[in-house]
Amino acid sequence: MWWTHSFFKYTTGLILLLICVFFLELLNFFSPVFVILSTLFYPVLIAGFFYYILKPAVFWVGKIPFIPKPAAILVVFTGIAGLVYGGIKLLANTISEQVQRLSTSLPEDLSKTADQAEKLIEENNLGLFSFESLRQKAASYLSGFVESAGDHVTEIAAAAASAATVIIVVPFILFFLLKDGWKLPLFLIRFLPEQHEQKGLNLLSNIDKTLGAYIIGQITVAFVDGVLMYIGYLIIGLDYALILGIFVFVTAVIPFFGPVLGVIPALVVSMTQDPSMAVYVLITMAVVQQIEGNLVAPVVLGQRLNVHPLTIILLLIVAAALFGFIGMVIAVPLYSVLKVIVKNLYSFILLRKSSIYE
Repeated sequence: MWWTHSFFKYTTGLILLLICVFFLELLNFFSPVFVILSTLFYPVLIAGFFYYILKPAVFWVGKIPFIPKPAAILVVFTGIAGLVYGGIKLLANTISEQVQRLSTSLPEDLSKTADQAEKLIEENNLGLFSFESLRQKAASYLSGFVESAGDHVTEIAAAAASAATVIIVVPFILFFLLKDGWKLPLFLIRFLPEQHEQKGLNLLSNIDKTLGAYIIGQITVAFVDGVLMYIGYLIIGLDYALILGIFVFVTAVIPFFGPVLGVIPALVVSMTQDPSMAVYVLITMAVVQQIEGNLVAPVVLGQRLNVHPLTIILLLIVAAALFGFIGMVIAVPLYSVLKVIVKNLYSFILLRKSSIYE
Protein backbone atom coordinates (compact mmCIF):
# COMPACT_ATOMS: atom_id res chain seq x y z
CA MET A 1 0.00 0.00 0.00
CA TRP A 2 1.04 3.61 -0.54
CA TRP A 3 1.38 4.35 3.19
CA THR A 4 4.04 1.64 3.51
CA HIS A 5 6.25 3.38 0.96
CA SER A 6 9.58 4.61 2.38
CA PHE A 7 8.96 8.15 1.06
CA PHE A 8 5.73 8.39 3.04
CA LYS A 9 7.37 7.10 6.20
CA TYR A 10 10.32 9.49 5.99
CA THR A 11 8.06 12.45 5.15
CA THR A 12 5.76 11.66 8.05
CA GLY A 13 8.71 11.34 10.40
CA LEU A 14 10.09 14.69 9.23
CA ILE A 15 6.71 16.41 9.73
CA LEU A 16 6.38 14.97 13.24
CA LEU A 17 9.92 16.08 14.03
CA LEU A 18 9.18 19.64 12.85
CA ILE A 19 5.99 19.70 14.93
CA CYS A 20 7.96 18.64 18.01
CA VAL A 21 10.58 21.30 17.34
CA PHE A 22 7.84 23.92 16.95
CA PHE A 23 6.25 23.10 20.30
CA LEU A 24 9.61 22.85 22.05
CA GLU A 25 10.43 26.31 20.71
CA LEU A 26 7.15 27.63 22.11
CA LEU A 27 8.18 26.23 25.49
CA ASN A 28 11.54 28.02 25.16
CA PHE A 29 13.28 24.67 25.35
CA PHE A 30 16.13 25.56 22.99
CA SER A 31 17.13 28.84 24.66
CA PRO A 32 19.43 27.21 27.27
CA VAL A 33 20.88 24.99 24.54
CA PHE A 34 21.75 28.01 22.40
CA VAL A 35 23.30 29.76 25.39
CA ILE A 36 25.47 26.74 26.14
CA LEU A 37 26.53 26.34 22.52
CA SER A 38 27.28 30.04 22.04
CA THR A 39 29.29 30.08 25.27
CA LEU A 40 31.39 27.04 24.40
CA PHE A 41 31.74 27.66 20.66
CA TYR A 42 34.68 30.07 20.60
CA PRO A 43 36.75 28.47 23.39
CA VAL A 44 36.39 25.00 21.88
CA LEU A 45 37.01 26.28 18.35
CA ILE A 46 40.18 28.15 19.33
CA ALA A 47 41.41 25.28 21.50
CA GLY A 48 40.78 22.80 18.67
CA PHE A 49 42.70 25.05 16.30
CA PHE A 50 45.75 25.14 18.58
CA TYR A 51 45.33 21.44 19.35
CA TYR A 52 46.28 20.50 15.80
CA ILE A 53 49.15 23.00 15.78
CA LEU A 54 50.71 21.79 19.04
CA LYS A 55 49.92 18.07 18.82
CA PRO A 56 53.04 17.18 16.76
CA ALA A 57 55.28 19.01 19.24
CA VAL A 58 53.66 17.23 22.20
CA PHE A 59 54.12 13.90 20.39
CA TRP A 60 57.84 14.46 19.84
CA VAL A 61 58.50 15.68 23.37
CA GLY A 62 56.49 12.73 24.71
CA LYS A 63 58.90 10.33 22.99
CA ILE A 64 61.64 11.38 25.40
CA PRO A 65 62.01 8.66 28.06
CA PHE A 66 60.51 9.23 31.51
CA ILE A 67 58.43 12.23 30.39
CA PRO A 68 54.69 11.59 30.83
CA LYS A 69 52.22 13.28 28.53
CA PRO A 70 51.09 15.98 31.02
CA ALA A 71 54.73 16.97 31.52
CA ALA A 72 55.29 16.98 27.75
CA ILE A 73 52.30 19.30 27.32
CA LEU A 74 53.64 21.66 29.98
CA VAL A 75 57.07 21.61 28.31
CA VAL A 76 55.48 22.59 24.99
CA PHE A 77 53.40 25.31 26.67
CA THR A 78 56.57 26.65 28.31
CA GLY A 79 58.42 26.59 25.00
CA ILE A 80 55.61 28.43 23.23
CA ALA A 81 55.48 31.01 26.02
CA GLY A 82 59.25 31.46 25.72
CA LEU A 83 59.04 31.93 21.95
CA VAL A 84 56.24 34.46 22.33
CA TYR A 85 58.17 36.33 25.02
CA GLY A 86 61.35 36.30 22.93
CA GLY A 87 59.46 37.50 19.86
CA ILE A 88 57.86 40.30 21.84
CA LYS A 89 61.24 41.36 23.29
CA LEU A 90 62.83 41.23 19.85
CA LEU A 91 60.09 43.08 17.99
CA ALA A 92 58.55 45.14 20.78
CA ASN A 93 60.53 48.29 20.04
CA THR A 94 59.77 48.15 16.32
CA ILE A 95 56.09 47.39 16.85
CA SER A 96 55.75 50.05 19.54
CA GLU A 97 57.44 52.65 17.34
CA GLN A 98 55.30 51.81 14.33
CA VAL A 99 52.09 51.77 16.37
CA GLN A 100 52.95 55.16 17.85
CA ARG A 101 53.72 56.60 14.43
CA LEU A 102 50.60 54.99 13.03
CA SER A 103 48.40 56.56 15.69
CA THR A 104 49.93 60.03 15.37
CA SER A 105 51.17 60.46 11.81
CA LEU A 106 48.63 58.46 9.83
CA PRO A 107 45.59 60.65 10.71
CA GLU A 108 47.53 63.73 9.63
CA ASP A 109 48.67 62.03 6.43
CA LEU A 110 45.11 60.93 5.69
CA SER A 111 43.90 64.49 6.26
CA LYS A 112 46.50 65.89 3.87
CA THR A 113 45.64 63.25 1.28
CA ALA A 114 41.94 64.06 1.67
CA ASP A 115 42.67 67.78 1.17
CA GLN A 116 44.64 67.05 -1.97
CA ALA A 117 41.87 64.80 -3.25
CA GLU A 118 39.34 67.51 -2.44
CA LYS A 119 41.23 70.12 -4.47
CA LEU A 120 41.65 67.70 -7.35
CA ILE A 121 37.98 66.77 -7.36
CA GLU A 122 36.78 70.36 -7.07
CA GLU A 123 38.99 71.33 -9.98
CA ASN A 124 37.93 68.50 -12.25
CA ASN A 125 34.36 67.49 -11.34
CA LEU A 126 32.82 70.23 -13.54
CA GLY A 127 30.32 71.10 -10.82
CA LEU A 128 28.78 67.62 -10.77
CA PHE A 129 28.92 67.41 -6.96
CA SER A 130 30.37 69.27 -4.01
CA PHE A 131 33.08 67.79 -1.84
CA GLU A 132 31.71 69.81 1.06
CA SER A 133 28.46 67.86 0.93
CA LEU A 134 30.41 64.62 1.07
CA ARG A 135 32.31 65.94 4.08
CA GLN A 136 29.07 66.81 5.85
CA LYS A 137 27.62 63.37 5.17
CA ALA A 138 30.78 61.71 6.46
CA ALA A 139 30.73 63.89 9.60
CA SER A 140 27.06 63.06 10.16
CA TYR A 141 27.76 59.34 9.77
CA LEU A 142 30.73 59.43 12.18
CA SER A 143 28.68 61.41 14.71
CA GLY A 144 25.92 58.83 14.57
CA PHE A 145 28.46 56.02 14.89
CA VAL A 146 30.02 57.60 18.00
CA GLU A 147 26.59 58.10 19.59
CA SER A 148 25.67 54.51 18.82
CA ALA A 149 28.94 53.30 20.35
CA GLY A 150 28.22 55.37 23.44
CA ASP A 151 24.79 53.81 23.78
CA HIS A 152 26.32 50.34 23.66
CA VAL A 153 29.08 50.75 26.23
CA THR A 154 27.61 47.93 28.31
CA GLU A 155 27.61 45.56 25.36
CA ILE A 156 31.19 46.51 24.50
CA ALA A 157 32.30 45.91 28.09
CA ALA A 158 30.50 42.55 28.12
CA ALA A 159 32.21 41.58 24.87
CA ALA A 160 35.61 42.54 26.32
CA ALA A 161 34.92 40.49 29.45
CA SER A 162 33.82 37.55 27.31
CA ALA A 163 37.02 37.78 25.25
CA ALA A 164 39.10 37.83 28.43
CA THR A 165 37.24 34.76 29.70
CA VAL A 166 37.92 32.93 26.45
CA ILE A 167 41.64 33.74 26.69
CA ILE A 168 41.76 32.35 30.22
CA VAL A 169 39.70 29.21 29.52
CA VAL A 170 41.32 28.19 26.21
CA PRO A 171 44.65 26.96 27.72
CA PHE A 172 42.81 24.63 30.10
CA ILE A 173 40.63 23.19 27.32
CA LEU A 174 43.71 22.84 25.13
CA PHE A 175 45.61 21.01 27.89
CA PHE A 176 42.92 18.37 28.30
CA LEU A 177 42.46 18.02 24.53
CA LEU A 178 46.17 17.29 24.17
CA LYS A 179 46.11 14.98 27.19
CA ASP A 180 42.92 12.98 26.51
CA GLY A 181 42.07 13.64 22.87
CA TRP A 182 43.02 10.08 21.94
CA LYS A 183 40.03 8.80 23.93
CA LEU A 184 37.47 10.32 21.53
CA PRO A 185 37.91 7.70 18.74
CA LEU A 186 37.56 4.91 21.30
CA PHE A 187 34.29 6.48 22.46
CA LEU A 188 32.90 6.89 18.93
CA ILE A 189 33.62 3.35 17.76
CA ARG A 190 31.26 2.05 20.46
CA PHE A 191 28.44 2.97 18.08
CA LEU A 192 29.79 0.57 15.41
CA PRO A 193 29.32 -3.18 15.09
CA GLU A 194 32.28 -5.00 16.58
CA GLN A 195 33.44 -6.38 13.23
CA HIS A 196 33.79 -2.85 11.84
CA GLU A 197 35.61 -1.21 14.74
CA GLN A 198 39.00 -1.28 12.98
CA LYS A 199 37.51 0.34 9.88
CA GLY A 200 35.95 2.99 12.10
CA LEU A 201 39.29 3.69 13.77
CA ASN A 202 40.96 4.02 10.38
CA LEU A 203 38.27 6.44 9.25
CA LEU A 204 38.57 8.60 12.37
CA SER A 205 42.34 8.57 11.97
CA ASN A 206 41.88 9.86 8.42
CA ILE A 207 39.68 12.71 9.69
CA ASP A 208 42.29 13.61 12.29
CA LYS A 209 45.18 13.59 9.79
CA THR A 210 43.23 15.58 7.21
CA LEU A 211 42.24 18.29 9.69
CA GLY A 212 45.75 18.47 11.12
CA ALA A 213 47.40 18.70 7.71
CA TYR A 214 44.97 21.38 6.55
CA ILE A 215 45.24 23.60 9.64
CA ILE A 216 49.02 23.37 9.94
CA GLY A 217 49.41 23.83 6.18
CA GLN A 218 47.16 26.87 6.07
CA ILE A 219 48.95 28.47 9.04
CA THR A 220 52.31 27.81 7.36
CA VAL A 221 51.13 29.37 4.10
CA ALA A 222 49.76 32.39 5.98
CA PHE A 223 53.07 32.80 7.83
CA VAL A 224 55.04 32.64 4.59
CA ASP A 225 52.68 35.17 3.00
CA GLY A 226 53.17 37.54 5.94
CA VAL A 227 56.97 37.23 5.87
CA LEU A 228 57.18 37.66 2.09
CA MET A 229 54.87 40.68 2.15
CA TYR A 230 56.93 42.18 4.98
CA ILE A 231 60.11 41.72 2.95
CA GLY A 232 58.37 43.19 -0.09
CA TYR A 233 57.19 46.20 1.91
CA LEU A 234 60.77 46.78 3.11
CA ILE A 235 62.07 46.58 -0.45
CA ILE A 236 59.62 49.14 -1.81
CA GLY A 237 60.12 51.37 1.25
CA LEU A 238 56.57 51.25 2.61
CA ASP A 239 56.01 52.67 6.09
CA TYR A 240 54.78 50.45 8.96
CA ALA A 241 56.05 47.34 7.13
CA LEU A 242 56.11 45.06 10.17
CA ILE A 243 52.56 45.82 11.34
CA LEU A 244 51.24 45.51 7.80
CA GLY A 245 53.05 42.19 7.34
CA ILE A 246 51.55 40.86 10.60
CA PHE A 247 48.11 41.91 9.38
CA VAL A 248 48.65 39.93 6.16
CA PHE A 249 49.61 36.87 8.23
CA VAL A 250 46.39 37.11 10.26
CA THR A 251 44.09 37.51 7.27
CA ALA A 252 45.92 35.04 5.01
CA VAL A 253 44.52 32.19 7.11
CA ILE A 254 41.40 32.78 5.00
CA PRO A 255 41.92 30.99 1.67
CA PHE A 256 41.54 32.87 -1.61
CA PHE A 257 40.40 36.27 -0.24
CA GLY A 258 42.64 36.48 2.83
CA PRO A 259 45.75 37.97 1.17
CA VAL A 260 43.58 40.46 -0.72
CA LEU A 261 41.98 41.63 2.55
CA GLY A 262 45.40 41.81 4.17
CA VAL A 263 46.81 44.20 1.58
CA ILE A 264 44.02 46.83 1.96
CA PRO A 265 45.70 48.65 4.92
CA ALA A 266 48.95 48.73 2.94
CA LEU A 267 47.15 50.40 0.06
CA VAL A 268 45.73 53.03 2.43
CA VAL A 269 49.19 53.73 3.87
CA SER A 270 50.75 53.84 0.43
CA MET A 271 48.25 56.47 -0.73
CA THR A 272 49.28 58.75 2.14
CA GLN A 273 52.98 58.15 1.48
CA ASP A 274 52.99 58.37 -2.33
CA PRO A 275 50.09 57.47 -4.65
CA SER A 276 52.47 55.65 -6.98
CA MET A 277 53.46 53.42 -4.05
CA ALA A 278 50.06 51.70 -4.33
CA VAL A 279 51.18 50.24 -7.66
CA TYR A 280 54.26 48.75 -6.02
CA VAL A 281 52.11 47.28 -3.25
CA LEU A 282 49.89 45.57 -5.82
CA ILE A 283 52.94 44.28 -7.70
CA THR A 284 54.36 42.93 -4.43
CA MET A 285 51.09 41.15 -3.69
CA ALA A 286 51.00 39.64 -7.20
CA VAL A 287 54.58 38.35 -6.87
CA VAL A 288 53.92 36.86 -3.41
CA GLN A 289 50.74 35.19 -4.65
CA GLN A 290 52.62 33.65 -7.55
CA ILE A 291 55.26 32.30 -5.16
CA GLU A 292 52.55 30.94 -2.84
CA GLY A 293 50.41 29.37 -5.57
CA ASN A 294 53.26 27.76 -7.50
CA LEU A 295 55.79 26.89 -4.81
CA VAL A 296 54.70 27.23 -1.18
CA ALA A 297 51.13 25.87 -1.25
CA PRO A 298 51.87 22.75 -3.37
CA VAL A 299 54.81 21.84 -1.11
CA VAL A 300 53.16 22.63 2.24
CA LEU A 301 49.54 21.69 1.60
CA GLY A 302 49.94 19.06 -1.09
CA GLN A 303 46.44 18.24 -2.30
CA ARG A 304 44.45 21.14 -0.92
CA LEU A 305 40.82 21.06 0.04
CA ASN A 306 39.10 22.33 -3.10
CA VAL A 307 36.62 25.13 -2.49
CA HIS A 308 35.10 26.77 -5.55
CA PRO A 309 35.58 30.58 -5.71
CA LEU A 310 31.80 31.07 -6.01
CA THR A 311 31.34 29.05 -2.81
CA ILE A 312 33.86 31.31 -1.06
CA ILE A 313 32.04 34.45 -2.21
CA LEU A 314 28.67 33.13 -1.02
CA LEU A 315 30.16 32.01 2.30
CA LEU A 316 31.67 35.43 2.93
CA ILE A 317 28.42 37.22 2.08
CA VAL A 318 26.34 35.01 4.38
CA ALA A 319 28.92 35.03 7.19
CA ALA A 320 29.22 38.82 7.06
CA ALA A 321 25.44 39.21 7.24
CA LEU A 322 25.09 36.77 10.16
CA PHE A 323 28.24 37.27 12.26
CA GLY A 324 30.03 40.34 10.90
CA PHE A 325 33.79 40.50 10.50
CA ILE A 326 34.48 37.52 12.80
CA GLY A 327 32.17 35.43 10.64
CA MET A 328 34.12 36.41 7.52
CA VAL A 329 37.39 35.46 9.22
CA ILE A 330 36.30 31.93 10.20
CA ALA A 331 33.77 31.16 7.45
CA VAL A 332 35.99 29.60 4.80
CA PRO A 333 38.32 27.65 7.14
CA LEU A 334 35.32 26.40 9.12
CA TYR A 335 33.53 25.38 5.92
CA SER A 336 36.61 23.52 4.68
CA VAL A 337 36.98 21.68 7.98
CA LEU A 338 33.25 20.83 8.18
CA LYS A 339 33.38 19.61 4.59
CA VAL A 340 35.97 17.02 5.54
CA ILE A 341 34.16 16.08 8.75
CA VAL A 342 30.76 15.65 7.09
CA LYS A 343 32.24 13.67 4.21
CA ASN A 344 34.04 11.26 6.52
CA LEU A 345 31.31 11.07 9.14
CA TYR A 346 28.87 10.04 6.42
CA SER A 347 31.11 7.08 5.68
CA PHE A 348 31.44 6.51 9.42
CA ILE A 349 27.66 6.27 9.77
CA LEU A 350 27.46 3.90 6.82
CA LEU A 351 29.79 1.55 8.67
CA ARG A 352 26.91 0.82 11.04
CA LYS A 353 25.12 -0.93 8.19
CA SER A 354 26.81 -4.27 8.16
CA SER A 355 25.32 -5.32 4.84
CA ILE A 356 27.38 -2.72 2.97
CA TYR A 357 30.64 -4.43 3.84
CA GLU A 358 29.53 -8.04 3.79
